[in-house]
Amino acid sequence: MIALNVGCSGAMNWIQTETNLLRTFPLDGRYLIGVSGGRDSVVLLHWLISVGYKNLMVCHLNHLLRGRSSDADARFVQKRVEHYDHEFVEHAPSLPGSRTGKRSARPTTRRPGLHFELGTLDVRAFATKQKMSIEAAARDSRYSFFAKVAKRRRCHTIFLAHHADDLVETFLINLFRGAGSAGLAAMREVSTRCIDDVGLTIVRPLLGVWRKEIDNYVRKHRLTFREDASNKNLNPLRNRIRHRVIPYLEKILGRNIRPAIWRAATIAGEEEAWMDGQLPDSSYIEISVATLRELPVALQRRAILKWLRAQKVSEVGFDVIERVRLLIDPTGQVAKVNLAHNRHARRRSGKIFIE
Repeated sequence: MIALNVGCSGAMNWIQTETNLLRTFPLDGRYLIGVSGGRDSVVLLHWLISVGYKNLMVCHLNHLLRGRSSDADARFVQKRVEHYDHEFVEHAPSLPGSRTGKRSARPTTRRPGLHFELGTLDVRAFATKQKMSIEAAARDSRYSFFAKVAKRRRCHTIFLAHHADDLVETFLINLFRGAGSAGLAAMREVSTRCIDDVGLTIVRPLLGVWRKEIDNYVRKHRLTFREDASNKNLNPLRNRIRHRVIPYLEKILGRNIRPAIWRAATIAGEEEAWMDGQLPDSSYIEISVATLRELPVALQRRAILKWLRAQKVSEVGFDVIERVRLLIDPTGQVAKVNLAHNRHARRRSGKIFIE
């Protein structure tokens, strides 16, 4: 993550973010962007277009959680896309051999512009079936939807609108859950993730921008957006952290704690990126016991975590990692440990594998 001067004026944060973004992700590239219709994603879409990104596939998943309001969110996003795309067509020259406004049926030959990708899923039913919280089910559903679009469009980079306050809240949530440094790193400005066998590069340009600066941007550019009434519902943990825990901590400490937590999360993210580079390749089906034994305990845990995720093992936490670490103990007799969904990690002939 770039080291923004957190606490400076909104304009300075935007300039620094823009400079890094334009250098890493060229304006003429094709990208996905997740847009819910809420304040943050509307600002991100407007800002990306304003700095010159014109080949964007706007992805919106209708969660079917709020009845007509959910449908209205989808229509709002679609109209925004059509409005911006119309403006782009009006001011951009036609491509050689094409007619302005005509769209090709093949994604790889479509003219530059904004395109709308809509998905629909009954998230409440999905959460019940998977025995997950609504929030976790909604998050997993969105990323799965993004991965499907990425595969179909052959476009594997997506912009998301998480901002500095989101980073602070996620840090605290993971801290209270007892996460290690990987969890405390929370979100990174640029990260990679494998979802349903699809590699996705996730870019969060607003991670150094505070919610109040986003509000200022909305007022300055007179942007309209969809207000989600569920954001005020205190049942979801994130909302309790945002509306109750952080204000309470700031009251008893007598200061704004957000910048300090933001810095801690940023430092953790940078250390995580370095640590990942020190780990052995996790793409192999088997992992060497001897190689793991040579690593310090901290790197052993991280290597096992990375390897288990590469093997698509679910529900990987500290206890699971420690059980797998028993397999490399030269004095131990354990050769097999249980994993979620009736899977196992087994040691044989100096190798650990999943069965």
